[in-house]
Amino acid sequence: MTERMPDGLAVAIIPARGGSKGVPGKNLRRVGGVPLVERAVRAASAAAGVDLVVVSTDGDAIAAVARDAGARVVIRPAELSGDTVSSESALLHALDVLEADGIRVATVVFVQATSPFIPADGIAEAVAHITAGRFDSVFSAYETYGFLWRRDAGGTAQAINHDATHRPRRQDREPHHLETGAFYAFTADGFRAAGHRFFGRIGIVEVPEASAIEIDDEQQLAVAEALAAASAVPADSDPHDLADPHDLATASANRCETVPICESVQSADADEPITASVLVTDFDGVHTNDTASVDSEGRESVRVSREDGMGVSRLRRASIPMLILSTEQNPVVARRAEKLRVPVLHGIDDKATALASWAAAHDVPLAEIAYVGNDVNDLGALALVGWPIAVANAHPAVKAAARVVLTRRGGEGAVREVIERMLAR
Repeated sequence: MTERMPDGLAVAIIPARGGSKGVPGKNLRRVGGVPLVERAVRAASAAAGVDLVVVSTDGDAIAAVARDAGARVVIRPAELSGDTVSSESALLHALDVLEADGIRVATVVFVQATSPFIPADGIAEAVAHITAGRFDSVFSAYETYGFLWRRDAGGTAQAINHDATHRPRRQDREPHHLETGAFYAFTADGFRAAGHRFFGRIGIVEVPEASAIEIDDEQQLAVAEALAAASAVPADSDPHDLADPHDLATASANRCETVPICESVQSADADEPITASVLVTDFDGVHTNDTASVDSEGRESVRVSREDGMGVSRLRRASIPMLILSTEQNPVVARRAEKLRVPVLHGIDDKATALASWAAAHDVPLAEIAYVGNDVNDLGALALVGWPIAVANAHPAVKAAARVVLTRRGGEGAVREVIERMLAR
């Protein structure tokens, strides 16, 4: 980052709410093994001209990841955390907090965590335009020569940017720019006065089309993960690495040998020790086979593995802490945890927040935790830890988020397998 500017700092602000309906735990979901919010922090931190990176959030788990990535965290109040709250409101709140702390902000870079492939030098160009006074606000966009259409009230197609009766060659058509939503930059004073990200002289920072991917649903997340896996695109990629989406789809995974970030995203070998210092597990689907028997009185029972019990006993003798974290509020969870002599948090809806709070209370770095899960409600917690682990029969999204996929299924020795690999370190 640059030295402090006498007239104020250039501050990148990343709004990242904890709630998301389209993609649960979206800002903590991983692309290329890295949580989306961390990718945004890395890209902004790597951009020349950015003095400070700030994450505005209402989520403890997001805050923990952001701090570990090197960002300053601003906790936003409840009234600014709902689905209908604008990004501008979160930005203004963050500016108020910073300036109350004596930090003078001259240039704001609004970065969207939901864009996984943000080019750092695109952000740098945006900052340079604002600080040099060439524009009052700028935004990222990619050049397109596409023919755009819309439907009228009756459903009939109507041409927008062209004459439908005339089809000129690409080289004879006027290019347009499609806004990506990845980042914006503007003067802080102008933004306060306008209350919006577009004002004054508006400029465009051209970025590659591949960097325009934005995560709003599971399908887009899967596409982003596939591109990251195929090309080993780091969180702060140079835009030239993203110049052609077709190249991304065919790039060799061997590029990981030269990209430092790949060291943390490649799956561990089947016999590689797990070097975590703490083990946290889900219960149903990990300690059990995710089924339950119900008697005529409505009482539930589950099937567990004695092998797992022996493994937990060995882990305890090795003085390695363990925690069970379960969504279910069920006596059987508490009874099994009591028999294993393992602490348990159950009835937990937001596992990521609960795990982050537990880790902070016990002074345990998230990077040193191994978390074993099996279903989509584990994705937030998996995104936080250094060793995200999936049982062999886990949901495909969980396997995709895991650093290690076990050979054993839940309830059939999966916990024992993890423990043996932890003890083998």
